[in-house]
Amino acid sequence: MLKVLARLSLLCFVVLPLACSAAAPKGQQPSEQPPPKTYHEDEVVKDASQFFGSGAKGIGEVIAKAFKDQGEPMAIIKGTEAGGAIGVGLRYGHGDLQYKGGAGTRVYWQGPSIGFDIGMNVVKVYALVYNLPSTDALFQRYPGVEGSLYFVGGVGVNYVQISKTVIAPVRFGVGWRQGIDVGYMVFSRKKRYVPF
Repeated sequence: MLKVLARLSLLCFVVLPLACSAAAPKGQQPSEQPPPKTYHEDEVVKDASQFFGSGAKGIGEVIAKAFKDQGEPMAIIKGTEAGGAIGVGLRYGHGDLQYKGGAGTRVYWQGPSIGFDIGMNVVKVYALVYNLPSTDALFQRYPGVEGSLYFVGGVGVNYVQISKTVIAPVRFGVGWRQGIDVGYMVFSRKKRYVPF
């Protein structure tokens, strides 16, 4: 009788834990998020050239500058913008945020500027977006210095940034606006007339 009890105890201490561990669901291993898909330079140049049309002769050089400075973007905003300034300026725009292989999201932007800046323009905007943690993170204020503009053949790019997120709006269009100013872009889900 003692031998039977000893064998049963051994069975309980050895076999049951093994059976329980085999039956229990395994804990989830922390999974790393795959890096976001990014746009390659050649596809951006081709897409931007089609977006702007044949008049934007400096588009390749301007985009090459952005790729050299920032690398491959994870998203693109394509839209239009109108603005004007006499010392103090305003700009308003709208477009679509597009991730590579993903659906688009409608976005609006607006912003004031102040500085040595005069003129009016209506432009197409092709903005390269870097290090955006989520779509919701886009909707805030991005300070920038328009005087840092890189300009070739009527096409220009500058950078606005908050934390690690950088947006490089490439602009080309009609009108004339020239100078150096300091301002910011505010992105929103709905059209706003107050640019703050």
